[in-house]
Amino acid sequence: MVTSRTATAPSGSLAEFDRTTTRWGQITMTAALLLSLAAPLYLVLSTDLGITGNMIWTAYLAVAAAFFVLWFVEPITYFPVLGPAAMYQAFMIGNIANKLLPSALVAQATIGAKAGTKRGEFAALMAICGAAMVHVFSMLLFVGVLGTYLVSIIPADVVNVARLYIFPSIIGAVLVQLIATMRQVRVTVIAFAVAIVVLFVLVPAVPALAKPATGIVVLLTATLAWFLRSRKEVAAPTTLVN
Repeated sequence: MVTSRTATAPSGSLAEFDRTTTRWGQITMTAALLLSLAAPLYLVLSTDLGITGNMIWTAYLAVAAAFFVLWFVEPITYFPVLGPAAMYQAFMIGNIANKLLPSALVAQATIGAKAGTKRGEFAALMAICGAAMVHVFSMLLFVGVLGTYLVSIIPADVVNVARLYIFPSIIGAVLVQLIATMRQVRVTVIAFAVAIVVLFVLVPAVPALAKPATGIVVLLTATLAWFLRSRKEVAAPTTLVN
């Protein structure tokens, strides 16, 4: 009888952990959603900024066209590695692909934990906690303290010029990272070709398409990449983790 109780205790604790994680994960994610929408709703409903419903839907459709696929692909691809608890953490913190997921994979590899197991889930959970702490500490030190000091001593003209290139430099770095990670030459060429045609041919010919240009590029690239994909590639066998 004592042995039976001892054997069932860990499984009971894990079940309680899963129930607690699900309950508080849903609460915190809902609270984060409401808080993130509170400020925009206040600006739209309580101030006279001239923001119309048409403008909001246009902006939403532009963002949705660029990230709609990721809304479904990311949760499906990350879940087997992270598990439920780490998934709540990851989508609350952000920067999953370039920070949290690599941290979880390194932690699992270090202790020899397989993805899809409880040991792997706890490894990902602790790794994300560590990555978040390092990120917050780095932001406070290098951005909050040193960054503020540097901005205060840099001439205003230099700061104004730097602002013009900050966004393109970040997007350029992310673009290079994605190209190096994907290693899909055909898709890369198609994306560049579509972007050039839309930017330098379609938009000048039809100026009304300037705002949804990003969504048009994304949809055309995805469509052409699908129909022009290589038919000779053989899918690698899938290995299931018990």
